[in-house]
Amino acid sequence: MTQTPFEERIVRLTDPKDPRVADYTSLTDVALRRKIEPERGLYLAESAKVLRRALDAGHQPRSFFMAEKWLDGMREILDAYDVPVFVGSDEVLEHITGFHLHRGAIAAMHRPAPLPLAGVLDSARRVAILEDIVDHTNVGAIFRSAAALDVDAVLVTPRCADPLYRRAVRVSMGTVFQVPWVRLEHWTADLQVLKDAGFLTAALALSEEAVTIDELAAEKPEKLALILGTEGQGLGDATLYHADRHVVIPMSHGVDSLNVAAASAVAFWETRPR
Repeated sequence: MTQTPFEERIVRLTDPKDPRVADYTSLTDVALRRKIEPERGLYLAESAKVLRRALDAGHQPRSFFMAEKWLDGMREILDAYDVPVFVGSDEVLEHITGFHLHRGAIAAMHRPAPLPLAGVLDSARRVAILEDIVDHTNVGAIFRSAAALDVDAVLVTPRCADPLYRRAVRVSMGTVFQVPWVRLEHWTADLQVLKDAGFLTAALALSEEAVTIDELAAEKPEKLALILGTEGQGLGDATLYHADRHVVIPMSHGVDSLNVAAASAVAFWETRPR
């Protein structure tokens, strides 16, 4: 099939209420929480770098949305995908999205099909489990550390924030497209699935029976699942009961714990394959 040149697919926007840009209307965090992007089958990739990583991962765009000044720099991408390219002035774009678009471009992307847990675990040696972490910034930062520090997969519990939510994608710098992830359906029963697959399950928690992260690393488990919880309530009682180990990161100067994103980076580094 002949590809239409992207110049012929440009839609120049003048009306902020244009129904063709419904995917981009009111993209503030509060509005996005109401839209429930997963049910609409989309997510938003913001900035040229993040967008390129999404496309490199094989994800497919629904459309592109940008100021005209970014067209030349995005030409290679725009030529490759036969979808609409919405273009407008800074004022019109800001009126549509609800914020100043200063990262170059946004694309509405089709959500990829969910990955099967068994298949992800088959090829993994180290995984991170995010239990009910609802802060999208923390989720994005954890994914960035996971990608940088050779974590093979991330598992998120049913109530955990969406890794493909706009803020999480942005904070991760697009690494949410590089690290396989699965939303668990039966937490905490899935802990047994991990154990059956040969994983040592280690819960990061302040506990009297906890070992240090150094001691855990010294065990050199062949397969390791690190479980991270919310900063406020921490991990659930059932998780702590079923986990094989409780683990702490030693602190100084009376500090009891790190932000969960910072703690994840330390734990990933200390338990890296060597």
